[in-house]
Amino acid sequence: MSSRVSGDVENTDEEAEEEEEEEEKSVNPTEVKMSQIVMPCHSNHRQELSVGQLLKWIDSCACLSAERHAGCPCVTASMDDIHFEHTISVGQVVNIKAKVNRAFNTSMEVGVQVSCEDLFLDRHWRVCDAYATFVTQRTNTGKKVILKVIVPHTEKEQVEYSVAAERRRVRMLHDDIIKDLLSHASVLQADNCAAGNAVAAEKTKVESVELVLPTHANHQVDTDVNTFGGQIMAWMVNVATIAASRLCQAHPTLRTIDMFTFRGPSHVGDRLLLRAIVNNAFKNSMEVGVRAEAYHEEGPNRHINSAFMTFEVLDDHGKPCTLPRIRPEPLEGGRRFQEATARKKIRLDRKYIISRTQGEVPLSVPWDPRNQVYLSYNNVSAVKMLAARTHWRLSSEKDEVRLYTMEQKSTLSFRVESEVDVPAHRAFCLLAELSNRPSWDTHYQKCELIHRVDDDDFLYRVVTPSVSRGAGGSPTSAHQGEGILQDFILLASKRKPCGSGDPYVIALRSVSLPTYPPSEGYNRGEVLCAGFTIVETSNNMSLISYYNQASPEVLPYISTDIAGLSSSFYHTFCSCSRYLTRNRLQSSSELPTGLNQVPSTDGPTCEGEADSLSAAVRSTHL
Repeated sequence: MSSRVSGDVENTDEEAEEEEEEEEKSVNPTEVKMSQIVMPCHSNHRQELSVGQLLKWIDSCACLSAERHAGCPCVTASMDDIHFEHTISVGQVVNIKAKVNRAFNTSMEVGVQVSCEDLFLDRHWRVCDAYATFVTQRTNTGKKVILKVIVPHTEKEQVEYSVAAERRRVRMLHDDIIKDLLSHASVLQADNCAAGNAVAAEKTKVESVELVLPTHANHQVDTDVNTFGGQIMAWMVNVATIAASRLCQAHPTLRTIDMFTFRGPSHVGDRLLLRAIVNNAFKNSMEVGVRAEAYHEEGPNRHINSAFMTFEVLDDHGKPCTLPRIRPEPLEGGRRFQEATARKKIRLDRKYIISRTQGEVPLSVPWDPRNQVYLSYNNVSAVKMLAARTHWRLSSEKDEVRLYTMEQKSTLSFRVESEVDVPAHRAFCLLAELSNRPSWDTHYQKCELIHRVDDDDFLYRVVTPSVSRGAGGSPTSAHQGEGILQDFILLASKRKPCGSGDPYVIALRSVSLPTYPPSEGYNRGEVLCAGFTIVETSNNMSLISYYNQASPEVLPYISTDIAGLSSSFYHTFCSCSRYLTRNRLQSSSELPTGLNQVPSTDGPTCEGEADSLSAAVRSTHL
């Protein structure tokens, strides 16, 4: 954990106050709070809370929350990646809050927030967030316990509930992501292993055996008591820290832990064999791999868990130091060396994709097969989070087409929705076929499929009319054939409902592709967050909602006219409704491709309209 606290405290305090005010209005029955004062016995050599002890407390608090919801014993199945941002010193208070975000059939996601409190300075700051997956233990008859549904109440709970399905999808694909990245081995080559002054990886090896005693068991009364998951994680952190210390010959700081996945249980009386080694050393960080195996007397070793931890060495000013290079051991060392490089690439991609803010330019991020899963996750999650917000304001309504707006700091978002007489699954199939959109949306002059990534993700190039400034600086739309057109490279991600009450989702965001750079004759537009949610209402009808988070350059255009329901919004949505109704019973194979079609003119269009909102819609890409 690092010691960077100043500068973040004020913002964290404001966010915490807003969350507390919201939570006071609604009590979550699964919420568990734990407060611990850090004693010298909990600390490391720097008088800071050891990460192993913190993991024990996190796992305990999360387990209590899971069992409060399930009403029966639960065990840890996995712990998502954790990034430790700040330190906790002896004498300070650790506040841990856990609650179940979402329950699936037999597993549930528990969200954990860890913050630190300085009692003497009256300061609070966020230390880390964690997401743990718990499963229920089987009954005496061997049956799985089916969990009851979580009902979110606050806006924050609704957001976490909605995005939990995307996080679950990423967990299930985690191993495949690594394999796919390693298949591109040519881009992972590095020359540091060939350096003459590199440290042999064998010198960092650590092997330790722990006897599982009753004090290491969990709280569940059983004839075959399992080892406490937090204890196993703490032992793994211990051997990993020793391995990292052997490379740097200093006291390292644990920065991140990749996903823990428990492959099987261990029991009281087992011996836990823990092995750690530095897999790879980068300029300012190193990855240590840890493997835990359990055995009992003369029985075979059982693989319990594996984890990958990233360490840094900080100087007196808290800055990362340059680390020695590593020379991988023969045979398996080369594989681990390459995998560590792959995991670093994933961490950087994920951090870059997820941490980008509204004001950053360009809004689009590079797409390639190695970051596709996280881009898709971010794409769908952004729309789900936008839909879960509660601060929408109804701006206007016309013939049951409603326009909502929401302002948050420098971000302006809008939502247009209406109910249509089409089943939700059918509307989803029709709207997800983006190539057909020019047949009903006049803002889409052309839409070509560039690449089908998989069954859920597609890359498109879309051409739309351009937006230029008219007299006096007012925005005007360009007529066909006049001015420079706009084009977009879009990632379209679609998702079916993960459970009851979930919407169908079609998410759109800009990406950049080296094979499709900006070309002469086109202005390259960018989409931050846009898409549809489709909810089954009644009698085979659907509530269609379209969302768009306006990019910064078009905020002045939208803000002046958003108070009225633009005819552009209205006519486009009416055209969409007619398109869905017209193809209500038509099979998808009979639908037009729409790749080079002229937009339909069977109803009102917005051609020739020069109002600011119409121009903004084109620029934000409805």
